[in-house]
Amino acid sequence: MSIPGPGGQGLQLTPFRGLRYVAERVGSLAAVTSPPYDVVVRPEGLRELETADPYNIVRLILPQAGTPEARHRQAAETLRRWQADGVLAPDPEPALYVYEQRDGPTLQRGLIGALRLSPREEGIVLPHEEVMPHIVEDRADLMRATAAHLEPLLLAYRGNGNGNGNGTSGNGTSGNRASGNGAAGQEAAGPGTGGAAQVIERTILREPLLSTTTEDGVDHHLWRVTNPADLVEVSTDLRHHQALIADGHHRWATYLRLREERREPGPWDFGLVLLVDTARYPLRVRAIHRLLRRLSPDEALPAVRRAFRVRTVDGPLPRALETLAEAAETARAEPGAPNAFLLAGDGRFHLLDRPDPELLARTVPEGRPEAWRTLDATVLHHTLLDHLWNVPDTPEHIGYLHDPTAAVEQAERLGGTVVLMHPVREDVVHELARQGIAMPHKSTSFGPKPATGLVLRSLTLG
Repeated sequence: MSIPGPGGQGLQLTPFRGLRYVAERVGSLAAVTSPPYDVVVRPEGLRELETADPYNIVRLILPQAGTPEARHRQAAETLRRWQADGVLAPDPEPALYVYEQRDGPTLQRGLIGALRLSPREEGIVLPHEEVMPHIVEDRADLMRATAAHLEPLLLAYRGNGNGNGNGTSGNGTSGNRASGNGAAGQEAAGPGTGGAAQVIERTILREPLLSTTTEDGVDHHLWRVTNPADLVEVSTDLRHHQALIADGHHRWATYLRLREERREPGPWDFGLVLLVDTARYPLRVRAIHRLLRRLSPDEALPAVRRAFRVRTVDGPLPRALETLAEAAETARAEPGAPNAFLLAGDGRFHLLDRPDPELLARTVPEGRPEAWRTLDATVLHHTLLDHLWNVPDTPEHIGYLHDPTAAVEQAERLGGTVVLMHPVREDVVHELARQGIAMPHKSTSFGPKPATGLVLRSLTLG
């Protein structure tokens, strides 16, 4: 995704003074990290992170108190105390950060920096999902209280590289870190790449600023980029590109809201992001599942039988998800029947497919591209939730979970229903984003997601 024309004002990624954990003050860097705030949804998962280390970042991103005001005040007080006690300390000078994740054969590298904010109509940063106002309000209150960006968004852009060398690893082919001089780094970058890609490949030849392996077995490495020539090379390259928000729509909307509140230029004009060149490191696209807390399978299934074909399919969960994937691929090839869902919660798995075309025509809004009207998330929200089940889209009624195992477990414990989704194709996401069409909220989960807690951005630092 490129901004046309010479000298285009595309992505403007700027250095900042990272706020980082002081390794000597914590049990381990792995013990203080967390997944992004919206992935930590199970109470037991939150408790596990809180007890992993008294300084775990979850105490900042998901503080626990009786009211929202008390939670945000607690996070701000905790952040100030950790800085005063030397648990968190700022780096000596502004920098961009090269961030690497390795998970078995999967390798991802990108740049963490402060990105100049831009509204959607400028076409520089493209959202692809709608947001929920109550989440934006909560994140805005937290950012106001802490005056900090506690975790980076994940943005995807298409660089000019050809994917040679280390950079084709995002979909499973892992490259080894090079060693030696700058010439080796240029060779690792592949012929004709240059720009941000080559700066990354040169930087990883040095000793990392930090390295840690989190409990899930993922290796994380971080480097600082402060050389003026490298910073100029990155800036010159990125200004010709646009990016897709892969993960973090609510935080991006929060950045924009807080910028609008301030009349004078300043640090609120920028937001903390991880920028990944998906020409070199393709992202994974996964589904986000819906937990219907107050709708039992006994209530859900009779309502859908008159509008969908419903079949009980074999478990366990991995086998049932394979059946869903097969049904989804078959449905996409059949005109007028593009949707498939998997329901669970009663100890069994129920496949829903072949929706009634007349019902879809009545319940799915007109005036949008066909690719939007046939999305599983669109049909789920407009046809199933709104029309057949009458389930309000509020936190009391619907939970959004990334992990299908956790989703099924919670549904069975609550006596509710979980709707398991099949991932959207990445080309559909990009095409709708380019048209300025937002998908329903929580339609996709791109990854690998950056670990939270490796580098923070304080808006009060120079």
